[in-house]
Amino acid sequence: MSEYVPIGQRFRGFLPVVVDVETGGFNAQTDALLQIAAITLRMNDAGHLHRDQTISRHVVPFDGANLEPASLEVNGIDPWHPLRLAVPEKEALSDVFKEVRRAVGENECTRAILVGHNAAFDLGFINAAVARTGIKRNPFHPFSNFDTVTLAAMAYGQTVLARAARAAGLEWNTAQAHSATYDAEMTADLFCGILNRWQRCQGSVSD
Repeated sequence: MSEYVPIGQRFRGFLPVVVDVETGGFNAQTDALLQIAAITLRMNDAGHLHRDQTISRHVVPFDGANLEPASLEVNGIDPWHPLRLAVPEKEALSDVFKEVRRAVGENECTRAILVGHNAAFDLGFINAAVARTGIKRNPFHPFSNFDTVTLAAMAYGQTVLARAARAAGLEWNTAQAHSATYDAEMTADLFCGILNRWQRCQGSVSD
């Protein structure tokens, strides 16, 4: 049975962490961050990546945040629902960042790098929330990322997450889509699948 080993220098000291956010629009400076999910990864001794821990938080819209009705219709979020158990941005980010920093240390890495489907969108909202809240210890690289849109286009000729997931042989549940946790988990499985496929191909070539 394969054992997990530190990711270490597999990505030049970066730990890939898969992130998805749900928001009240497309403008990171003005629109609300409503949900964030982050998934840390582990690597076995064959060099294959797998999901490790999932952490997610519902987020209270910051004061003055814009909420676009069209965005709320897509993600199905009622920002003021009493059962949403949302927390302020600073608390949500602090909770997520704490677990990411732990995973960075456990994997003998120096920093996290965000993995996302349209990663610049997710990173933009995180960076904007970090600036609003004044958080000092952001574990993510401020501008570099791994984008599964590009990887899926290369591997499967698909750029839409649902289509790329199906092309990769993953089951896609439309009813669960547009939840940050579900989309992050599917993105993580897509990312790991593509990289593991590449790892196997590299092994075949070297053999």
